[in-house]
Amino acid sequence: MNKPADFPDKSKLVLIVIDMINDLEFEDGEKMLPPALEAARNIEKFKNELCKKSIPTIYVNDNFGKWRSDFRQLVKHVMEDDVRGEEVTRILHPDDDDYFVIKARHSGFFGTTLETLLQHLGAETLILAGLTGDICVQFTAQDAYMREFDLIVPPDLFVCADDETKRTALTQMTQTCKAATPFSYDINLEEYL
Repeated sequence: MNKPADFPDKSKLVLIVIDMINDLEFEDGEKMLPPALEAARNIEKFKNELCKKSIPTIYVNDNFGKWRSDFRQLVKHVMEDDVRGEEVTRILHPDDDDYFVIKARHSGFFGTTLETLLQHLGAETLILAGLTGDICVQFTAQDAYMREFDLIVPPDLFVCADDETKRTALTQMTQTCKAATPFSYDINLEEYL
């Protein structure tokens, strides 16, 4: 892991991890756990590659109705309260040099500081990962596209309730947001630096 001082304040490329710090205590949460674990492992591996190149990660997470909490309290809840999503959070536990944005709705941009942070970093291309692909990832992709960011949405880094929903979400993000959708291991990072 890089030390916080090792990361520059500027990066054209940014990884945004959406709602993966998640207790998964909702109706389809049990069904979502296996694909969420697979995506978490893929995200962690990809994040480690990005870290070697000092490319930052921003965790954009729902507050899950906990209006008096901050990001660290959300992580603590998932890690310590015997919830379904604990293993996902253990895999993707944020590092000291990661950024955090708490959101209240589906989009990572709506009512948050995400746009300001991305401007500060000089971001041009966003790699979106997380759950669920057809809701929060897609809403964030749409808002990013309207703000003229280039988008990469690797199918191995996001989760939907089922394969059909995932295909539909990928198609919509490709068509309406002009998102590139290569698998994470096929992304040539040098192209974006």
